[in-house]
Amino acid sequence: MKHTLKTIPYMMLLLTASISSSALYAADTTVTPTKSVIFFLGDGMGPTTVTASRIYAVGENGKLAMDRMKHAARIKTYSEDGQTTDSAPSMGAYMTGQKNKNEVIAMTTGTVAVEPEEGKLPNGKSLAKAINRCPEQGSSMVAGMPALSILELAKKQGKAVGVVTTTELTHATPAATYAHICHRDAQYDIALQAVPKGKAYNPNLLDGINVLMGGGLNHWTPYDAVSNPKGRLDGRDLLAEFKQQGYQTVLSQSDLAQTVNTQKIFGVFSTQSHLNFDLDRLKKNIETEPSLAAMTSKAIDALQAQSHGQGYFLMVEGGRIDHALHANNAKRALQETKAFNDAIQTALDKVDLSNTLIVVTADHDHVMTFNGYAARTGQTTETNPGILGLSYDYNIAKEQNAYSKVLADGQVHNPVILP
Repeated sequence: MKHTLKTIPYMMLLLTASISSSALYAADTTVTPTKSVIFFLGDGMGPTTVTASRIYAVGENGKLAMDRMKHAARIKTYSEDGQTTDSAPSMGAYMTGQKNKNEVIAMTTGTVAVEPEEGKLPNGKSLAKAINRCPEQGSSMVAGMPALSILELAKKQGKAVGVVTTTELTHATPAATYAHICHRDAQYDIALQAVPKGKAYNPNLLDGINVLMGGGLNHWTPYDAVSNPKGRLDGRDLLAEFKQQGYQTVLSQSDLAQTVNTQKIFGVFSTQSHLNFDLDRLKKNIETEPSLAAMTSKAIDALQAQSHGQGYFLMVEGGRIDHALHANNAKRALQETKAFNDAIQTALDKVDLSNTLIVVTADHDHVMTFNGYAARTGQTTETNPGILGLSYDYNIAKEQNAYSKVLADGQVHNPVILP
């Protein structure tokens, strides 16, 4: 979201301790030290969205996978300069422990956001936000310096690391795990920071992120007037560069199924922009795109194989919850949350929870609310619209034990007399 995460020192401490020396457990030899961390983030997934998604998926009496976790907490959300944060500083706060201004990704506090400018295409047309205008890092107080992320810290300690998202891999949330830049919209430059040994590579990633999966191939491949009109203007083919560095590059679900777990994976499953909404992926039977649960499962297998017993850090984002809520599309938002929950359940089923910390959180809330005294609807099925149907307010009448169905227009429709 472009415009709700406070820097949470406790959260940063918890995650940092988990991927470092596990000193928290030093005095108790009966507790297995935490070796791996999986950090799940539902973009825009506030409490109301979770509640509505629970009713949608399993009914009022049911529980989501995230509901069954042993510990829960609430957090305050705001950025360095706004009561309402966007995804860039919110994820940056989780990953680095430092507050940033809206739009800024994983930099030191005080860094000023400078919007990228349009670039000129060979045909004379313009490509929006193609040219990075961030000042040289550290050149002034407002230019800022990179703030070390949990993913970078894990990599430095010999752990395998991975990033999985339903958005573009260069979008604000995934970018905050591996990149440092003054503006989230400088996506072509964000991509450069992930490619090992390339110009503008982030050296803190050492030999590279072990697993990258998401969307937005255009940010990684050169401009072509026909096949890639929103491609890179610098001519670099980052997909080819990943291959040169020993990565398996995969562009479809079938390709992903053929990968070996012991080799790094770069998977991008949409030519432009984000992956499809899960509802559309299912309805249209888009076989080229894996589900978030499938990507999560593969990432865990690959990271376990590449960690050499040292553990791993994996970030998984359900990024399109936010996009559906921006569009005021409840069904897509609830299905995205269900798909996100399916990914959480996949992880819970696969990993050894005695040495793996799983965190589920959100970067900010969104527009969905509950109003009035709505009647229970039950789970949404093919025959029952559930929470997506008409919302009825049941009011007890004083006479004849009558309940009236009151719709959103405030008018009473079809009173029901109970026996």
